[in-house]
Amino acid sequence: MKQRFEVVVSLRPGLADPAGRAVEESLPTLGFAGVSDVRIGKHIELVVEAPDAAAAETLAAQVAEKVLSNPVIEDVRVVPVEGAE
Repeated sequence: MKQRFEVVVSLRPGLADPAGRAVEESLPTLGFAGVSDVRIGKHIELVVEAPDAAAAETLAAQVAEKVLSNPVIEDVRVVPVEGAE
């Protein structure tokens, strides 16, 4: 079976996010007031082929944790996409 997943990678809370800060600081100049705590992350979509849903999710999680993120500074969330594939 094939299963589609969304992987969301974000910096761990408390770590500096220079890209997020740069965006946040530019927003008032662009006319967007009242926006704070901007954090920049990664959004990845992938399709995994495995014998069943549990095996697909396990494989997606392994790829996300070992290849798509840095476990020292980033958190990762793997979400199955319903109705896909």
